[in-house]
Amino acid sequence: MLVSVGDLPVPASQVDEPDSLVAHFGADRPLVMDCGSVIAPWQIAYQTYGTLNAAHSNAILICHALTGDQHAANRHPITGKEGWWSTMIGPGLPIDTDRFFVICANVVGGCMGTTGPASLNPETGEPWGLAFPLVTVRDMVRAQAMLLDHLGIDQLFAVIGGSMGGMQVLQWAASYPERVFAAMPIATAAIHSAQNIAFHEVGRQAIMADPDWRSGHYLQAGVKPSKGLAVARMGAHITYLSEAALHRKFGRRFQDRDAPTFSFDADFQVESYLRYQGESFVERFDANSYLYITRAMDYFDLAADHGGVLANAFRGTRTRFCVVSFTSDWLFPTSGSRAIVHALNAATASVSFVDIDSDKGHDAFLLNEPVFFATTRGFLDSAARAHGL
Repeated sequence: MLVSVGDLPVPASQVDEPDSLVAHFGADRPLVMDCGSVIAPWQIAYQTYGTLNAAHSNAILICHALTGDQHAANRHPITGKEGWWSTMIGPGLPIDTDRFFVICANVVGGCMGTTGPASLNPETGEPWGLAFPLVTVRDMVRAQAMLLDHLGIDQLFAVIGGSMGGMQVLQWAASYPERVFAAMPIATAAIHSAQNIAFHEVGRQAIMADPDWRSGHYLQAGVKPSKGLAVARMGAHITYLSEAALHRKFGRRFQDRDAPTFSFDADFQVESYLRYQGESFVERFDANSYLYITRAMDYFDLAADHGGVLANAFRGTRTRFCVVSFTSDWLFPTSGSRAIVHALNAATASVSFVDIDSDKGHDAFLLNEPVFFATTRGFLDSAARAHGL
């Protein structure tokens, strides 16, 4: 769907006035990025849940994954669906909004109100497109830190996130250890693997091969590279599941038919499911944002910023950690979480580790996993007692 920003057709999800809170930063508060570029003015869109206490000591920052956004626990304004972590965030839930003030911000480079490639470049009056500076996970965290300054929050009680969100959690602990009391990196790693970079490259090439991509200038032309973005989403979505989960959910069952059509129609339920995932994704996500955010994950290598030794990223930290992985997650396997735990142990950090037995794959942290719910609740309860909450 396109709306009008001036005379320019822009996807509804890209309008710089999203259905959420927005913090605006002027020329006096630029965002300095790892690539050497500076963005000003810029903005960050966010949602909050619960109430900040008088001491400003009960704030939890939720960091979203690649295809997530700030709408973690409220109905999404584009899709109308419940927030991506509505099972985790809310009154009486593991991240209890009766106790904690929860913040979730759309990352820099995103497409739900935070400045990104679909935002208007103030120098040209047109969307940034590929002129937008390349983003890193550290840039995302730097922007979040500026948001917290804007909100008057000096220290976070906890930072929590899965997948790319987990990368942000690790970066928070490394960049701002004095501002993080507790950290929970979930289904993540301290470095993006060659296999994952390869999957991302396939997705990016699918987008750039779409004739409607127009070398990144599709918004000016009033079109969207929907087919390429849908294929990118389909390929990525397979990596979020496990073979067992796919078999249990679909097997080789036919979609609305009893026999094959001997065509390239979506004969199988799994084909129909992937097509639906791709088609629905393009309604809420910007193709250039997909390029930028996947690239930020590819660049993530926390040890490289600390002399090649991951333990150095956490040396002297007082942050409490709970690292969580899932046994069937082949996108971010348990071995990556173990490497984080070993580095934290080497840095003499306080760390607990839970490898949860699940056959749901990488997406297990977004699904109904009672052991994960109990782990989160237990870790936050213990940390809250230590923090005097």
